[in-house]
Amino acid sequence: MNTPSTPPATDRNLHVAFIGGGNMATALAIGMAGRLCPPGQIHAIDINTDIHAAWHARGATAATAPDEKLSLCNVWFFAVKPQYMREAVQACRPWLRPGTLVVSVAAGLRGDVLAGWLGQDGQPYGKLVRCMPNTPALVGAGVTGMLALPGVGEADRALAQAMLGSVGQVVWVDDDAAIDAVTALSGSGPAYVFRFLEALIAGGVAVGLDEAQARALALGTFEGAAKLARESAEPPSVLRERVTSKGGTTAAALKVFDEGGLMTLVARAMAAAAERSRELAREFGK
Repeated sequence: MNTPSTPPATDRNLHVAFIGGGNMATALAIGMAGRLCPPGQIHAIDINTDIHAAWHARGATAATAPDEKLSLCNVWFFAVKPQYMREAVQACRPWLRPGTLVVSVAAGLRGDVLAGWLGQDGQPYGKLVRCMPNTPALVGAGVTGMLALPGVGEADRALAQAMLGSVGQVVWVDDDAAIDAVTALSGSGPAYVFRFLEALIAGGVAVGLDEAQARALALGTFEGAAKLARESAEPPSVLRERVTSKGGTTAAALKVFDEGGLMTLVARAMAAAAERSRELAREFGK
């Protein structure tokens, strides 16, 4: 796992555009503003004027459609849903300069497809990074899988890592298939955790706790277990065994999980998410 070191000093030459100004774009902009570039050098494009005030309040500029400010931005983030991606690329393409680094956070759309849409005269655009962040980026605790196309040099790769690293950790992968796997694990993973938290809280209430108590205990357990797993040299399987006394309460609970096929169920769920990512590629990557 690649975690950027101390972020570089604010770059007065770095101008960043976000095509799509929703939650993920906002999280990334908050992470970058003042650390990687001045807030006034961040420009958001989103048809929804209701969110423009929030961007303005942070010192950024905003517009409802692509404009000439795009040509001044040396990094573009496409943060739109996959079904709108081609339209967004076509609308922005007139302002694309040869040196612009393009970063896509659209699920399912392969790098070569995006490069083709961005290219001209039959030549794909090379300076493209495809990434899959997750929603904990909203609180600076995200993890992002990243894929650089061959045309991305070391300097641009480092810049992309610093930008995504401003909201969490970064893991580089080698191909689009791996990004599909990232989508299934960390991209969709927060929802799996939230679902299990729902189950723990409901289970705690069922055995006699009130909801506030169950919530505090469930959240604290997740946070503590994740911290222990991160800081321990032992794999999760060994940590689990150390909590599980033969014939004890934990063993009784894990027996129920095993009888219900938890490991198989999780694997099936992740396979379904990865396949859906591939389906999106086929559906919108034409």
